[in-house]
Amino acid sequence: MTIAESQELVDQWIKTHGVRYFNELTNMAILTEEVGELARIVSRSYGEQSFKPGEEQEDIGNELADVLWVLICLANQTGVDLTQAFQKNLEKKTGRDHRRHHQNPKLNS
Repeated sequence: MTIAESQELVDQWIKTHGVRYFNELTNMAILTEEVGELARIVSRSYGEQSFKPGEEQEDIGNELADVLWVLICLANQTGVDLTQAFQKNLEKKTGRDHRRHHQNPKLNS
């Protein structure tokens, strides 16, 4: 599935099942909440924290998908074509960082 197809699928789902988009501020708060849930899993799975007794380990893929869903909602409601935005961002990063990371002694030690 392409990014454009994902944006269209989310838009159709919202219009069919969700009545309407939450407003942009609400979706930004929801995105922050979802990123926090993802951070919690990552910190316990890959960092020094551990899961609490009886705490169920969540599916990181599901949490990433939640973040992507809300990000797509924000893009749709603000008129952002994520395919174009991502391509433009990649070009910016490529031009700016073409050699930068290869010259970073912190990455090459």
